[in-house]
Amino acid sequence: MQTVTPSMPRKPDRLRHYTVLRQVVEAPRLTTGLYLVATPIGNLRDITLRALEILAAADLVACEDTRVTRKLFDHYGLSAPLIAYHDHNAEIARPKILEKLAAGGAVALVSDAGTPLISDPGYKLVRAAAEAGHPVTAAPGPSAALMALTIAGLPTDRFFFEGFLPAKEAARQARIAQLARIPATLVLFESGPRLAESLGDLAAGLGAREAAVARELTKLHEEVRRGDLRALAADYAAGAETRGEIVIVIAPPAAAEQPSAADIDALLHAALARTSVKEAVAEVAAATGEPRRAIYSRALTLAKDHNGAPDPT
Repeated sequence: MQTVTPSMPRKPDRLRHYTVLRQVVEAPRLTTGLYLVATPIGNLRDITLRALEILAAADLVACEDTRVTRKLFDHYGLSAPLIAYHDHNAEIARPKILEKLAAGGAVALVSDAGTPLISDPGYKLVRAAAEAGHPVTAAPGPSAALMALTIAGLPTDRFFFEGFLPAKEAARQARIAQLARIPATLVLFESGPRLAESLGDLAAGLGAREAAVARELTKLHEEVRRGDLRALAADYAAGAETRGEIVIVIAPPAAAEQPSAADIDALLHAALARTSVKEAVAEVAAATGEPRRAIYSRALTLAKDHNGAPDPT
């Protein structure tokens, strides 16, 4: 590999070409700035022509994993330089990218799949670039969250993107309790090994809401399972396939849905298993919208039945 030093003459600009349908296309030059480029979530044919033009003409492409992005580059004959930019090296890589922008370069930011900054690193770079006065624009395209939302068969007029739930059980259950009263369709990401357990917690915390589990979207083994949360939790606990990228979509609460006594008891049992009565009451009251006094009274009864004299703190 040749090393370029400041004393060496600058080489002519590389070819700004990409190949599509066996045709070599020259990309127009880019003005300086940061370009956020959506890339396919599975099927490489989901790339947009504008995305190809930007990736071909960029002076530098920042990506989560150069090995993953290299597959896309090889498929379309792209040759722009790649630099890794992820959570673990961002503090070192970000200044290098800003230097390239300051020198008048055009930098593209991509994630491993889908739209950058959606459960991926990048917002600090966008903020830093904007604060430094560099133009920031985006080339929209594939998004697993939006694709799952549109094919789930659930309301789409209002949705809340949660991303990944906490990995630890107690934190996950606490977060689900907070999500319970959000008046919107919920969209979550999950990994295969945690899917059954997370669906079980979602069913316990949200009840039998309609939901869909979308797996391997745009890929050969794309699958969408629809049903209520309890049925889906049972399916995956029984061994339904969990390999691949997964999106969970959950219907919003009914407009006038009131938690039953059993629902409140279930939430309190879960909260009391990991925290004090006072904190459990605050958590369940916030999640259900029920009066704190009634929740507190029920919590004291449950805590007493389980442990004897309750500790209200």
